[in-house]
Amino acid sequence: MLSGGEHVTRNKVVVLDFGGQYSHLIVRRCRDLGVYTELVPFDVPIEVLKSDRIEGIILSGSPFSIHDHGSPRCDPRILELGIPVLGICYGAQLIAYLKGGVVEAGKKSEYGRTELYFSRDSALFQGLNDEGRLNVWMSHGDVIRELDGAEIIGYTKNSPVAAFRISNIYGVQFHPEVHHTDRGEKILWNFLYTICGCERNWTIESFVRDTIEEIKRQVGDGRVVCGLSGGIDSATTAVLVNRAIGDRLTCIFVDNGLLREGEKDEVLKTFRDELKLNVVFVDARERFLNRLRGVKDPEAKRKVIGELFISIFEAEANKLNADFLAQGTIYPDRIESARAGSGKASRIKSHHNVGALPAKLGLKLIEPIKDLYKDEVKEVAEELGIPRLIINRHPFPGPGLAARVVGEVTDDKLRICREASHIVEEELKRSGWYYKVWQAFAVVGDDLATGVMGDARRLGRIVTVRVVESREAMTADFVKLPYDVLEKISRRITNEVRGVTWVTYAISSKPPATIEPC
Repeated sequence: MLSGGEHVTRNKVVVLDFGGQYSHLIVRRCRDLGVYTELVPFDVPIEVLKSDRIEGIILSGSPFSIHDHGSPRCDPRILELGIPVLGICYGAQLIAYLKGGVVEAGKKSEYGRTELYFSRDSALFQGLNDEGRLNVWMSHGDVIRELDGAEIIGYTKNSPVAAFRISNIYGVQFHPEVHHTDRGEKILWNFLYTICGCERNWTIESFVRDTIEEIKRQVGDGRVVCGLSGGIDSATTAVLVNRAIGDRLTCIFVDNGLLREGEKDEVLKTFRDELKLNVVFVDARERFLNRLRGVKDPEAKRKVIGELFISIFEAEANKLNADFLAQGTIYPDRIESARAGSGKASRIKSHHNVGALPAKLGLKLIEPIKDLYKDEVKEVAEELGIPRLIINRHPFPGPGLAARVVGEVTDDKLRICREASHIVEEELKRSGWYYKVWQAFAVVGDDLATGVMGDARRLGRIVTVRVVESREAMTADFVKLPYDVLEKISRRITNEVRGVTWVTYAISSKPPATIEPC
């Protein structure tokens, strides 16, 4: 789990990422079933896969057609390793193509729920039902028309080879990893435990135990600095490192002027008084806000914040004679920064704690939770006994409120964003909705709207309220809040936040939108 060090030695399954939208979900489903699973690039060297620690290989879906110029291809020798393989959608088509089969554009594309007729005798489908029929989720235009030498174990109305087996190599045209596929979890269970012979080796308890031991080995007698943001990611990272090396960890908490209401006092109280960690506090509000003056582009703002953040860390770390920097990077950060998986993904937004460590800092990097999704981080935090205040708090972006202020970050827009967000959280807590949703906040930009205050017409800011539900932050849906809750939020913001005339509600999901606006 540590950047620059070896993973804890354990048997595993690897998912070759061809850029499919569900690649990360395959990993999650396998971990949920108790098998340690990693996502690796589709062009991973064959030598890496020859490890006897790899018990199964899954080929993911892809936005490409197998016939597209430059479509991603793995080393065909993977199919000769003797390791069980499961190809999903594009992965199945790639296997068929490499085995000399006929893959062509279907007369009718299959998208959405489709009825699959399957062989009940197949190890992949054992224990599903006695009817030999299943509703599955399809998302493909190409079909496997012929595959000589393969046992056809499933078909649909439009796909004559919807599932096949060649020895211990399997392919399915559908997506067993999504909830829309009936018994999809059982199909993956069959592959992992019946076909690959895996043993249960992944639990949150084992992750915590192994990660602490790994940190001990990597750090040795060294010293570590860790940046605190007040969020669950940095908190979990800090506590893991503290469990490993004790007071040789020093946490640095930087007030960048972009924090939530009351956040500074809460962070210092929680980490100094309750968790008993060494915390150095740096008041850098003026430095950050001065550097952000006139900067409007979201990526430019993130760059300014990241560079200044690193600069402050450099100065503080030098005072402490630290050897390592611990960061709370999680897997969605790396995906959105296009540094995870296949490298075929486009960069959605940069994260200041992903790849931002300059060589001149001279610190080795520790990222103990970089392979976890947000809900897994919460489970680790619970296992570590981190206070519920931190665990249950909604996620907060690395750039702070700068990610929720559209355009230039000004004192007035920051004030409005901070006060309005606080009202949103208060009303959700009062109504019992706060702990039912993933994230809730207010957004403010430069748009103005006419309002009536007293007997006068007045121009004021438009505040947009954003409330979403999610599980791992890779996808999200807007929450259908009751109108009376929305009404209270709107009334309070326009009445209590100076300069606001309109309140709107964001009803875009991710994708196509992102959770944060900037």
